[in-house]
Parts: sequence; structure tokens; C-alpha cells
Amino acid sequence: MQVDGKHILIVGLARSGVAAAEFLARRGARVTVNDAKPEAELNDAPRLRAQGIDVVAGAHPLALFENADLIVASPGVPLALPPFQHAKAAGVPVISEIELAARFLRGRLVGITGSNGKTTTTTLIGELLKDAGLPVQVGGNIGTPLISLVESSREDGFTVVELSSFQLEAVQTLHLFVALLLNITPDHLDRYDSMADYAAAKANIFLNQTAQDVAVLNEDNDWSASMRERTQARVLAFSRLRELGEGVFLRGDQIVSRQQGQEQVLLSLADIPIPGAHNVENVMAALLAGLACGAPVASMRETVRNFKGVEHRLEFVADINGVRFYNDSKATNVDAAIKCLEAFPATDPKSVIVILGGKDKGSDYAPLAPLVRERCAQVILIGAAADKIAAALGDAAPLLRAATMADAVAQGLAAGAPGSIVLLAPACASFDMFDNYEHRGRVFKDAVRQLAAEK
Repeated sequence: MQVDGKHILIVGLARSGVAAAEFLARRGARVTVNDAKPEAELNDAPRLRAQGIDVVAGAHPLALFENADLIVASPGVPLALPPFQHAKAAGVPVISEIELAARFLRGRLVGITGSNGKTTTTTLIGELLKDAGLPVQVGGNIGTPLISLVESSREDGFTVVELSSFQLEAVQTLHLFVALLLNITPDHLDRYDSMADYAAAKANIFLNQTAQDVAVLNEDNDWSASMRERTQARVLAFSRLRELGEGVFLRGDQIVSRQQGQEQVLLSLADIPIPGAHNVENVMAALLAGLACGAPVASMRETVRNFKGVEHRLEFVADINGVRFYNDSKATNVDAAIKCLEAFPATDPKSVIVILGGKDKGSDYAPLAPLVRERCAQVILIGAAADKIAAALGDAAPLLRAATMADAVAQGLAAGAPGSIVLLAPACASFDMFDNYEHRGRVFKDAVRQLAAEK
């Protein structure tokens, strides 16, 4: 892709936008970055200006969009904004940072998307390939912008990339050797008009696959299973609930692979150290990706046994006087919060004190009520969605309100007893009180550790 001398507009000055701007400027493009926030809130603006990159902040002037040779949209900026429509009408191509990176990356790409489980699965696949001695790097929605991995990519290597629906909206030529769709459950319905629109964005992960590629689908999730019709690739499915004629499935306590009539035990449930049935599914998906990339089973089994999970996903934080604290700040939708609660068995008396709330994404919180009623001794509500969640839960459990995360943690400890679990599983986005889910998780952990130090 030739960018030297081209006028390229980057819209959205988060991590991926900044990385894309710097990447293009190094290659001779005339780069302008644009963000609706005032420049005083854009910490990277001075550094970008020092590199000869123009910064336009506070609004989206139409002339910027209509006069560009190419527009690169950051994932947090909705493509439905009128300036993008004006640009398209003027014949200006609009792509995502993921699409831009894909046009420069060397080697084969492994992409992972889904409403839940993306980060755990992406991280595990990276570990599986690394431990197998394969050249691999990991990025995308997991924290490292994909464009930042172009220079280190290799023709004989793999780039494992976590992909959100937002990142997949504006892809055109992205080609994945292995594409995984873990699941689709209600999420981001403040951005999409319907579940069908949300699923269509996810389906772009299969856009340019061929018969030489691999698509990994979850047979236990209707939306994922339906994507067989959307890909030309060879489909490798997984199921935790039933045996498959072809794919990876759970038989008793063993994860079994059946391909071309040949069966092989990959590992046992006892080999998986991270809790929760959903993590069994994540491991199955990762194993299929590993097999497709040529990782030996023995090596993958050892990697899974040593895998400790990732930060902000059912992360044990501390035990304070017998009350255990877990951080799952990444539970940013209802289905993820349900999976967190399911990871802790029902007890009598009920042991879980759950912290719910944050920025609403158009979610229906009623599906939480049965599990809350069964497992939760207390619910502590925080953030802008607190009233909506309270209305949906009704009398499923006693409700408390907290003004801050530190307040929520303190109330959780006060309500607990030896054997209790205080679980941060917000079921919401974080942007009402925090920069992102990582920030929310760190504040939770800091509050827990501060309490532990005082006891």
C-alpha cells in the first residue's frame, strides 16, 4: 500500500489512532488527526505535532473528511457519524486501523472475536504458539495496536489479534488464516440497531477467507454456529455440551478432538487451572487454533496447565479475614457477568456479594435475576446504570448503593463473612466513572489491597 504524499485523516485519538498516525507519518504521509474532544484533553497532541502531524480537535469539520485521500477510523468512533457519510459520498475510502495494519503485516494472521472470552483466548493462543516454538506476536483489541506490530512481523510467523465488532466494521481486505468466533450475546446495543447488525459486524472476521483457511465456531452458541454459511474456510467447531461428528468436544472430563474419523484426547478438565465453564470453551477454541497452526498436542497440554489467566478476568485479588475478592472488570455485558457468577457454585448460605453497575449499553439486566437470587447474599450497585439494574433485579437479593469503588469494596467486606466472595462483575461499560475496564479493575484491586493492609 502506497501512502507517501497521501493526505490521510485519522479520526479518534485513542491508542490505535495515535499509533496509526505515527506509523503513516514515518512513511511520508501527510497526516491529520481529528477528535471531538477539546485539545486540552488530548495528551498525545503535543507529541504528534512535534512529528509534523496536524491536530484538529473539538469538532469534525466536513472539509477534513471530504478532502482526504484516505480516512482511518478508530474503533471508538461510530461509522454512522454524518462526516463519514459525507466522505463516502465524495468517494473517500474509510477503513479501520485493523484494516490499515493488515495491508502491511507479514506472515499469517489468527483473529479472535466474540462477545466474551476474546482476551483470554487470544492470550492463550499466543502462549500455545510461543511454547510450541512458533514465531508469534499478539495485539489488537487486547492492548497493543495492531499497526504497532507491522515492523516486527515475519513472513514465517503468526500475528494473533483480538478483534472487537467496532474494529471489524470497516475492514475490506483483512485476511485471516484462522478466524475464531467464540460467541455472540447481547452487547453494544447502544451502538447497533439490532442483534443482527451486531452479528453482521462480527461476521466480517470471515470476509476474505478461502478454502485454505480455518474458521473456528462455537456449536453451543446459535449465532456462532450459524456462521458456517458466512465463510469459505474449513470449519472446526467446538462444543462443551455435546459430542460432534467433527471438531473438539467434552466427553466426561476429557476434551477430545475428532477430525477425519480420528479421535485424540487433548487434555482433561483437571489440566485447566482457570475457573468457569466459559473458560473450558475458551480453551477448546484456543486448542483448535493451535492445531490449525501446527502446535503439538503435548506442548499445548503443558501450556494450558501453566496458564494463569489474564488480568481483570476472574482474577483473585486477596483474602481478607476469610472473605475472598475477585476482579472481573472485563465483564462488561450481562452474559459475561452471568458466566462469572456461574463460576462460583451455589451454596447455603449464599456466598457471593456481587458489585454491578457502570455505563449502560442498552442492556437487559433481567437475565441476571435468577442467578443473583440463587447465589448472591448481597448486590452492591455503582455507577450510572444502578437504577436500571435495581429495577431489573427486583427482590432477587438485598441491594446496597455505593458512591465509589472504594465504598463498594468496603461495603462488600462489611457484608461478608469467612467463606464469602466479593466479586466485581459489572455487566456494564466503565466510562461513567473510569477511563476503561482496566482502570476500573485497578481501582478495585487498589481498594482491596488498601483494606487488606489495614486489617
